[in-house]
Formats: sequence, C-alpha cells, structure tokens
Amino acid sequence: MTRRSAAATRSPETETEHARDYAAIGLAYAKAAAADKKQVKHCKFVRQAAQRHLDDLKRSKSAAFAFYFDPWHANDVCDFIEKLPHVEGNWCTCPGAKKGEHHERCGLIDLEPAQIFILTTVFGWRRKEDGLRRFTDVYIEMARKGAKSTLTAGVVLYCSCCEDERGPLALIGATTGAQALKVFKPCRLMAARTPDLLDAFDVDVWARAITIKSNGGEIQTINSKGATQDGHNPHVAVLDELHAHKTRDLFDVIHSADGSRRNPLYWKITTAGFSLEGVCYEQRGYAAKVLERSIKADHFFAIIFTLDKATDFTPERKVGDDPYDERNWIKANPLMPVTPSIAAMRRLAIAAKASPGSEGEFFTKRLNQWMGAASAWLNVSQWIACSDPELTLDDFKGLDCYLGGDLSNVDDISALALCALDATGRLLVMTWFYVPEAMLTRESPQDRERLALYRQWRDSGHLIVTPGDFIDHRAIEDQIRLLADTLSIRRATFDQWNSAVAMAARLNEDFGDGEDAFAALLPKRAANVTDPSKAIEARTKAGPHQLRHDGNPVMTWMVGNAVVDRRVDGSMLPKKVAANSGNKIDGVDAMINGIAPMMLPPEVEGPSVYETRGVLTF
Repeated sequence: MTRRSAAATRSPETETEHARDYAAIGLAYAKAAAADKKQVKHCKFVRQAAQRHLDDLKRSKSAAFAFYFDPWHANDVCDFIEKLPHVEGNWCTCPGAKKGEHHERCGLIDLEPAQIFILTTVFGWRRKEDGLRRFTDVYIEMARKGAKSTLTAGVVLYCSCCEDERGPLALIGATTGAQALKVFKPCRLMAARTPDLLDAFDVDVWARAITIKSNGGEIQTINSKGATQDGHNPHVAVLDELHAHKTRDLFDVIHSADGSRRNPLYWKITTAGFSLEGVCYEQRGYAAKVLERSIKADHFFAIIFTLDKATDFTPERKVGDDPYDERNWIKANPLMPVTPSIAAMRRLAIAAKASPGSEGEFFTKRLNQWMGAASAWLNVSQWIACSDPELTLDDFKGLDCYLGGDLSNVDDISALALCALDATGRLLVMTWFYVPEAMLTRESPQDRERLALYRQWRDSGHLIVTPGDFIDHRAIEDQIRLLADTLSIRRATFDQWNSAVAMAARLNEDFGDGEDAFAALLPKRAANVTDPSKAIEARTKAGPHQLRHDGNPVMTWMVGNAVVDRRVDGSMLPKKVAANSGNKIDGVDAMINGIAPMMLPPEVEGPSVYETRGVLTF
C-alpha cells in the first residue's frame, strides 16, 4: 500500500490513478439528491447538503471563493478505505466461503454512493491558501446499522497515516470505554489484517492503542469523564453516538485544543436521541442551520439522513412521510438494502406497530427521528428569498410605520423591528440587534458556536455592541427616538418585561399617551400573537411580492431558530425550542410585536397591571 503525500495536489483535469473515480460517483449522488425535489429517496437535509456541494463547485470558479475541489484528495481517501477489510460478519460472496475468509475484493470494504459523497466532499474540498482540508468539523446523523462505525474507523486510519501531519493523535471518544471500542475495535482489526498498511507506515497494533512509527502518530480511546482528559492535542477526534452524551464535558475537552493543529478534524456520528437539552441536539440544530444557510460556516460539513416530519404523520393528518411505508425507509437508511436489510426493517416495523414502547425505539433509532422535537416554523429558504439588502429608511418615508421591540433584561441580544406596508400592500421589515460588549469576550464552551456568530455579525455591522456587562437600553431608546423624529411611527410595541415598561413610559411622556399612546405592551400569548404570526407565515410563503426585509443575517438565524406550537383551536405561538436554549428568537418576537397593531385587535384576557402605570397594554 503506497501513498502519495496529502500535501501534494493535482489539477482537477488530471487523472488521479485511483481504483475508481470516486469524485464522479459523489458528484452523481449529489446531482441525484438535489434533483429529488419531491424528496422520494432523499430528505430535505440530504438535498441541502448535496445542493451546497453543487453550488460550491460553481462558486469555486471565482477568485473570491476561498476553496477549490481536488479530485485527487477526494479519490484518495475512498481508495484507501476500500483497501481495508470488513471485520464483522461474513462479507465474502464467493460460493462456499466460510466466515472470516477474504478473497480479493469481496472481503474488502465496498463503499456505497452515500458514503462516497460524504468522503469526497469532506476530503476533496481544500483551502486555496494552503491546500489543506476545508472542513474541520463533521456532523453525520443517520439511523442505526448504517455502518457509521466502519466508515469512521477507516477515516481515523486515513487521517493518522496519510495527511502529512507530524505526530498525529487520533482520539476516539464516547460516553463509556465500551462504546469507544465500537469504533476503535474495527480500526484495530482493519489495521491488523492489512499487511500492506502495517508495512507502508510502520504500524504497530496494540490492545488499547495503535502507533504509527513513520510519523509518530497514535490512535487511542477516551471516555466521557471530561474533567480528567485535559491536555490532549488531537489531529482527528471522533465523538461516537453523540446523542448519548448526558453532559458536554467530553465535547468541550475535545474542542478545547481547537487551533493548535493546522488541519484538525472533529468527526461526530450519531443516531437521533430522546433528549432535546443535550449537546447532540444543539449540534443538530447548528448543522440544520448550516444546511439551510441561515448561518455561514465554511468549515462545517453536515448531513442528516431522516424521514421528513414522520412524527407529524397520522392516517388522519398526512403531514410528511408515513413511517410504516417501507419506500421511505431509505431516507434514514441510505445504505439499504445492504444494511440494514429490508427483512430486518419489516420485522422491526411489525413489532413497533404492536407495541407503543417499541414504536418509539423504531422511530428514533431506525428512522432517525428525534421524539418530542418541535416543528420548525418559517421556511428559511423562503425567508432568504424575500431579502433585499438595498432596503433603507427612505423606503419607509411617507408610510404608516410600526416598531416592535424585544428587550433582554440582562446580558444577551435585544431586538428592534421597523414594519410598514408599502403602496402595493407589501410588508417591509428592517431590524436592529444589540448585545453588551462583555458578552463577546466570554469563553463559554457551551456557547462557542453562538459567540463566534455574534463576533462575526459584530464585525459585519449587523450586531450593535453596547459598552459594559449589561445591555444598554439607552442605545435602543435613542434609535427609537431617531426613527420617531424622521418617520411616521404610529406605535411602538414591546414585550412586557420591566425594562420595556420603563422605556414605554418614558416614550409616552414625549410622544403621546392615553388611547393614542405611542408605546404599548403586548404580553406573549397565543391570543395576541396568532394573527401577526399567521400574516408573517403567509407572506413568507408568498414570496418577495408580499414581504421585503433587509436580509440581516442575525434575523435570518433567529427565523431558523423559531419553532411553533399550533393549538387545536387554530391559534399558534412561535417560541424557542427550549426555554434555556441559546438559539434566540428575539428578532422574531420584535417583528411580531411590530406587526400586531397593524392587525385586528386581539382578544384581551382580563385587565393588565400595566394599565395602571400609564402604559397601554393590548
């Protein structure tokens, strides 16, 4: 087994001299998934991952795009893994073959198109500045028995031997030592049963470690006792079955060394789980936003194989995929019928129908459905289609304008939204977001991705930073007063927190009180927000001729964060996925508050204590 240095590159027009044209296979898979508009065999997340790859191929022709796709690297990782043997089960198809026999190709790994797409995308994309891998963070979610561990074992061996890294440390982490062995054991057996690999890189295989003398590398396992794992400096770090991690200790320890390697790879694999509060569901939410492009993260590769809203499907209300229609199973199990087999899935489906307890397991582990997950509200792609960065305050002049505010009490984002209907009846929305300076200087492991976004938006001018540890509401009030002096503001509507009460009272002293009060409070309950929420939902679906907003990326992120609670009486309540979630929706609430006075008055559920404080409450 001879290897070419991973630092070397070859132009896309040159033959790569590998066993198969894996890059072409990956491209064909991407094209087929993107073309599956009815989502018959590919869920929306897979189609988004595929479309992202296709769009980036077009963008790579521009000098402004920082990455290029190199077929040699794409092919090399696949060629390497297909030289490794299967180490579990009898994969030999020769007539009369005995278990464990390996004859030429039939005993070796034969990658499926979905696996090839993942590998060629992760390893084929390179940075133009230095030729290193573009993707350093990978999130793969699919149903059980999808050969995730086998694929990951091959990736670990490849990264440890072939990426031209000095002293590469590979860590395989899981909640327990036994779970970590699910990846390490096939990795160890693959190496032990591949003499060419042992010779080419001077590999020694031990019971609990693999060492590579040619580059000083080592592969070892760790478990989730994160407090005892400080000091590692991994080149590749695997987190297996991320959904099972009850704390984020190991996740944070693994990422604490981020930046100390020139080309690290954090490789996370999982099936769906039951906890919506853990690090896995947090990472899944981040992955979904990368795929829908509500946030930009060029270093992050994500793919999620699942059914489309199977948990919403009932015979009476056919929303999404029927979980018992076997034609849909391939969407969560992209290697079917190789693994799992159709027969095995049918047996599990029969058991699930007969037992409520088995049904939850079938949905979660075999169809990769997060049980209890709330439904996303607005379609982010449709929201982005309504964006117009050229929207300015001049477009609001001469119109009846309304302001909506959502003011944080302590140290996170506050939002302000300006809303109006133009001469054609189209809704215009412009937004401002504020955050205290101290928030951006924190080193919070659990908020690492979110704080990185905040800093990115600060640098681009989309997030206004106020001095100090706490949000300075005076900056927001100054903006409101400036808008009131230059535009025809009919009403400013706030959430009902104490900070909003005080601001509303001050504004009413200067701009009008009583029945024609300038400022008002809107308690967040379904009766108050249903009408404006339905109006926003309908206009977003209708497109740019019904909604025009300024394209603020902070707002786009928040739109992607909002889920909806739909009631049996037809009312609805947009909200965060969980009360303590870091995925904010302040801008969405501000927009709803701004639009509410433009709708028919909502039903008032009894008197409000704020009516006695000189502030109008709906």
